[in-house]
Amino acid sequence: MAIRQITIIGTGLIGGSFALALRKRGFAGRIVGCDRESALKKAKMRGVIDSGLAEPGDAVRGSQLVVLATPVLAIVDLIGRLGPGLPASTLLTDVGSTKAAVAERALHVFGKNAGKRFLAGHPMAGKEHSGVDYADADLFQNAVWFLTPLPGQNVNEGLIAEFAGWIDQIGARIAMLPPEDHDRLCAWISHLPQMISTALAAALVEEFGEEAPLLPAGGRALREMTRISGSPYSMWRDIAISNKKNLEDALLKVEQRLAHIRENLGTRQLAEEFEQAHGLQKSAAKK
Repeated sequence: MAIRQITIIGTGLIGGSFALALRKRGFAGRIVGCDRESALKKAKMRGVIDSGLAEPGDAVRGSQLVVLATPVLAIVDLIGRLGPGLPASTLLTDVGSTKAAVAERALHVFGKNAGKRFLAGHPMAGKEHSGVDYADADLFQNAVWFLTPLPGQNVNEGLIAEFAGWIDQIGARIAMLPPEDHDRLCAWISHLPQMISTALAAALVEEFGEEAPLLPAGGRALREMTRISGSPYSMWRDIAISNKKNLEDALLKVEQRLAHIRENLGTRQLAEEFEQAHGLQKSAAKK
C-alpha cells in the first residue's frame, strides 16, 4: 500500500465524511487532520482522525496523500503555500466545487510536473448543514466524483490510480471532464439550484416573516425547494466568486424564463413551458 498516511486539511462535512468512508472501507493507514483546534477536537471525538495539527505545513509531513477540503479560495491559497514544499512523492488533491481557478493555480505552482503532483477533484455530495458533526461514512454512495485532469495527466498510474481506487471503494462514481466544462456544468446543476433556493427562502421571509408557519403549510414541494437554503454562506461565497461568469449566465437565462412565465400566465405559452420542462423527467426516466 503506497498510501500509508493521509492528511485532510478541513475536517468538516466533506473532509470528515471522506475519512469516515475510508475507515469503513478498510483503509488501515493513518489519517491526520488539519483545522481549528475546536474542529480537531470534535473530529478526534468522532474517530474521524488519528491526530490533528492546526498548522498545514506540520500536518502534511509524512503523508503520501494530502486532501484540501476547504472553501475554494482557501484551496487556491493552500496550493501556493504547500505545493513548493511537498515531496515529489506526495499527491495533492482537492474537493473544491469549482475547478478552473484551482487547476490554474496548480499549473503555476508545479509547472511541468503538475500532472504528477496534483489532481483536481469535486465530489458531488453534501448536505445543507456543515461541520464534522454531520460527517457521514456513506455520504459518497452513488455520488459522482468529478476529476478534472490537467493537460497530459495520466490518472491510471501511481498514487493517482491508488487514490482513484479509494474513490471507487467508498461508493462514488468517477467522471472526468476539463476544468472549464466542469465549472459551466456545475453552475447549472449545483450552484444555480442553491441560488434559487436561497432567493426563494429570502423572499418568503421578506413576505411573511421568519416566524410564519410556511414549511408545514407549503408541503413537500416547498420543503424540498428551500432545504438547501440553510447552506453556509462561507462556502458559497467562494463558489460565487470563482465561478462568477458561468453562474451569472445561468441566472440570467433562468430570470428570462421566469419573466416569460410571468408574462404568459394566461396564455398557451405557459403550457408549452410545462411541456418543455417535462422533458427533463422523461429523459431521467429512460436512464
